Amino acid sequence: MNGDFKTAAQTAKDYYDSEDADAFYAAIWGGEDIHVGLYESEDEDIAKASARTVRHMASKLDLKPGAKVIDIGSGYGGAARYLARETGAHITCLNVSEKENARNRRMTAEQGLEGRIEIVHGVFEDIPFPDNSFDVVWSQEAILHSGDRDRVLKEVARVLKPGGDFIFTDPMQATTSDDTSEYQPIYDRIHLSDMESIEFYKTTLEDLGFETVEIEDLTHQLRNHYARVRDELKSRRHALEDKISPDYTDRMLNGLQHWVDGADAGQLSWGVLHFRKP
Repeated sequence: MNGDFKTAAQTAKDYYDSEDADAFYAAIWGGEDIHVGLYESEDEDIAKASARTVRHMASKLDLKPGAKVIDIGSGYGGAARYLARETGAHITCLNVSEKENARNRRMTAEQGLEGRIEIVHGVFEDIPFPDNSFDVVWSQEAILHSGDRDRVLKEVARVLKPGGDFIFTDPMQATTSDDTSEYQPIYDRIHLSDMESIEFYKTTLEDLGFETVEIEDLTHQLRNHYARVRDELKSRRHALEDKISPDYTDRMLNGLQHWVDGADAGQLSWGVLHFRKP
């Protein structure tokens, strides 16, 4: 995809900065994170499953105290706080939503981690750091919002040190296809024009010189997660109606069902993708 990344970034910013979206993600997702969880049971707590994803990804890295990590599209910063607290690494959070960044700063301060976490407003198509700045680039459910994902991956390659790791998750299409009409109800939930595939990420990153460390296909967890989020929102809609507008809730419930249906139909994929820069 090589569209207007500034327009896509503004769309994402407007969406995540909205009162409804912020209230929804903070209340339903558990407050720390906005990403897909790894579930041990269908009715497991969303926050617990989301935290498990972070631990699982971190277990694939050999982070030492003082290592430099950038989380691109960092949301509320839950992953950054875990990595800073558990490994002693210094984490830079790069994120386009001012509302999410404000919540991140507040929660980071409450946990006494300001000295290990830097929160920067910006876009991942133009990462505001010099070449070879980071030991690890980390991302969860963020790159799909870009209007130029090739450019994002080139920026990742630029700021990552030789030998550094790029580890990320992203909701993806099961296959690369020019006909995206069947995906439109899925795209509409979070104002996307398309998504990429595992094949796209693997091919593009290898063309940039990366080696593939591991592609862990966990697509069933995508279905589990969006079904769990939908059930949680449905059960709590009346308790949250003073924070989340009924129109937003109705649209979100409908949109989440499209994601569940898409997963059931084999249209979607998700997993942990791990690459290394030589």
